[in-house]
Amino acid sequence: MDRDRFPVDEWKLVERIYSEEKLGLSETIFTVANGYLGMRGNSSEGRNAHEHGTFINGFHEVWPIRHAEQAYGFAEVGQTIVNVPDTKVLRLYVDDEPLVLDIAELLTFERELDFRDGVLRRELLWLTPSGKRVRVKSTRMVSFVERHLAVMSFEVVVENANATVVVSSQVLNRQDGEDEFGRTSQSGAGGFDPRRAERLAERVLQPVEHWQHEDRSVLSYRVTHSHMTLSVMVDHVIETENEVQRRASISPDIAKNVYQVRARAGVPVKITKIAAYHSSRSVPPRELIDRGQRLLDRVLENGVEEQYALQREWLDAYWDRSDVEVPGQPATQQAIRWNLFMLAQASARADSLGVPAKGVTGSGYSGHYFWDTEIYVMPFLTYTSPLFARNALKMRERMLPAARRRARQLNEGGALFPWRTISGEEASAYYAAGTAQYHINADVTYAVAKYVRATGDTDYLARGAIDIVVETARLWTTLGFWRRTHGTSFHIHGVTGPDEYTTVVNDNLFTNVMARFNLRYAAESVRIVADQFPEAYARMVDRVGFDESEIGEWERAAEAMVVPYSKAFDIHPQDAHFLDREVWDLENTPKDKLPLLLHFHPLVIYRFQVLKQADVVLALFLLSDEFSDEMKRSDFDYYDPLTTGDSTLSAVVQSIIAAEIGYRELAMEYFDHALFVDLDDLHSNASDGVHVASTGGVWSALVYGFGGMRDGGGHLTFDPRLPADWPELRFRIRWQGSRLLVTVRADVLAIEVLAGDDVDLAVRGERHTATRDAVLRVPLVGQGPDLPGRPTVAQFAQTRRDDGSLMTASIPIVPDWDPDEDL
Repeated sequence: MDRDRFPVDEWKLVERIYSEEKLGLSETIFTVANGYLGMRGNSSEGRNAHEHGTFINGFHEVWPIRHAEQAYGFAEVGQTIVNVPDTKVLRLYVDDEPLVLDIAELLTFERELDFRDGVLRRELLWLTPSGKRVRVKSTRMVSFVERHLAVMSFEVVVENANATVVVSSQVLNRQDGEDEFGRTSQSGAGGFDPRRAERLAERVLQPVEHWQHEDRSVLSYRVTHSHMTLSVMVDHVIETENEVQRRASISPDIAKNVYQVRARAGVPVKITKIAAYHSSRSVPPRELIDRGQRLLDRVLENGVEEQYALQREWLDAYWDRSDVEVPGQPATQQAIRWNLFMLAQASARADSLGVPAKGVTGSGYSGHYFWDTEIYVMPFLTYTSPLFARNALKMRERMLPAARRRARQLNEGGALFPWRTISGEEASAYYAAGTAQYHINADVTYAVAKYVRATGDTDYLARGAIDIVVETARLWTTLGFWRRTHGTSFHIHGVTGPDEYTTVVNDNLFTNVMARFNLRYAAESVRIVADQFPEAYARMVDRVGFDESEIGEWERAAEAMVVPYSKAFDIHPQDAHFLDREVWDLENTPKDKLPLLLHFHPLVIYRFQVLKQADVVLALFLLSDEFSDEMKRSDFDYYDPLTTGDSTLSAVVQSIIAAEIGYRELAMEYFDHALFVDLDDLHSNASDGVHVASTGGVWSALVYGFGGMRDGGGHLTFDPRLPADWPELRFRIRWQGSRLLVTVRADVLAIEVLAGDDVDLAVRGERHTATRDAVLRVPLVGQGPDLPGRPTVAQFAQTRRDDGSLMTASIPIVPDWDPDEDL
């Protein structure tokens, strides 16, 4: 990061130089959000922007997917998050001279996002062409306490002269066109990129009701095809000793409240703008307007300052249970806290909605939910804010009817969760890297299991989550099939694992071992519910038509599940035929050909051993107890040189396993990449929103990687790997109702029980009990193995496959021909 522009502050993200460079990046990283409502870090003046974005989780439009060649079972309806009306706009004119940041002479500028109170602040000193010094202070906050509420303030002081000051507070429907200056979003410029949202040609927000009363403005809409409804409402409080005149106007797509002030030198003008957003899948707009009215009335009656106090109180509690500290590393500490703060902004008030891949920070990936939540975000929520985790899992419960329908459509039993969705219906048009990723079923059940085991909340399992577990297990028994070669075995064919550069394969290792986990956990869970909650068990039997004979079927399939293994390479092949492919020489691939998905046809990529993201390595982490230390080393050494890291989901997993097996410097390299993937825009697409899964992975890399925590089978263990230049690492977790503070130093692991019962755990294989009476201190001898360098493809250059052919590496580029060149 440019530290002149973005100085280090352990509790804030600070910007001290205004620049139009990478405008989309700054809009993303200065977003304020709460999991339901998100406001990108656009300037209050509302002029130039990469994407003027305000988003509501789950608020979307639908559109027909037009396949070049249609086939049975293809996803038919696309879903795209809607950019809801923008209430951030507060335009300033001094003697009719507009403040436009990219051309204004700014004597000072500073913007900061404070992680402790969740407020975005900006202060600048503007020298107008006539020589007037105008100090402008603004704030923006999206409330964690009132999920529908945003509060903004705008204060102007003309320091050295009297002047006419005009502040135009506006609400703009940007989704359906340009603003009044004819400016359109830059989002989507720059050519093909499948990670961006679709552009909708038709009008999306159909006006229903709009009106103004005094300082209050109301706009309401119904979405054209999804029929979702929305109300947006603002009110204003102006504080000044100057003379003020008010004017207001409204139309279906724009509301203005204009304040003209005869400002005396040094006398401030402060406008506080309060916004209420309400959305629904079915409630009439009038009902949403009534809800907004009540919210604004309550906020105004109690005073806006109460909202700031409540926000600080909420975040104090959040950091008390979620903070991860690395003393003596201020730049690292700042980035860690930014990532953790973004996790709160993506999930805290999702309240039984999903956690989109970009949260509500941008339109990237169309606002869809993926497996990202269950594998990368849920561990953090489970161990720090279990209520948020439970709420996130509720989204999958609500999707079960659609998931059952999807399974039937694909001729399978049970349920099949959609690869990408908002509504619950499959919205992935490219089935090879979408629907074929059946592993999402096991990912969802894995998240349920982790939550139940870590919290001890078996009541949640009995109340409804058991349906998820049962229905996902049922799918594997119909998707897989039996063979009797070399003994009885159970296979799963025609699937895609997490690595989207290798699609529609047989016996993908990740899918098979996760399916095996799913089947075993289903058998275990049904027995738990039957034993502890007999009435709930009886209801489940009626609900899903369960037969006890299914338990035996699940256990037999799990026991016979094929786990690919190659004796020649002493590794687990990613799938049954992975080693038959040629090896892509990543080391010598030109950097301008990355990411591969933007420069090579999928068929080219699919022919090679090359990975978009860690696949087998992710299995080594998630199911750590099922692989030996030696096997983890062999598998990591093979796959690491083949992994492009084109996906932001990869670095965190590679860091965790690199730390475990002893590649200390490599573990830090991957960790730093994940830590700054958005802050430093390392994948050149942070402008489309925060990579929320990577922010969750940062926590996992800290706690599971360097902290060495594991939780296999519901048993808490530690085997730390503290980086050499870190004096210590401190993190907080909840385990079955108890709150723990874990401190790792080079020579000792200390665990303090802050609240709750004693906790049984293991450190490097030895059993211990942490109690409320005293801090548990376990001496550490070293930080595990210490391996130099990093694995390379060269180590397998002279290895022969099982069929005797020699392994070689190459690059599929025709000399003197540029595949990006127009032909």
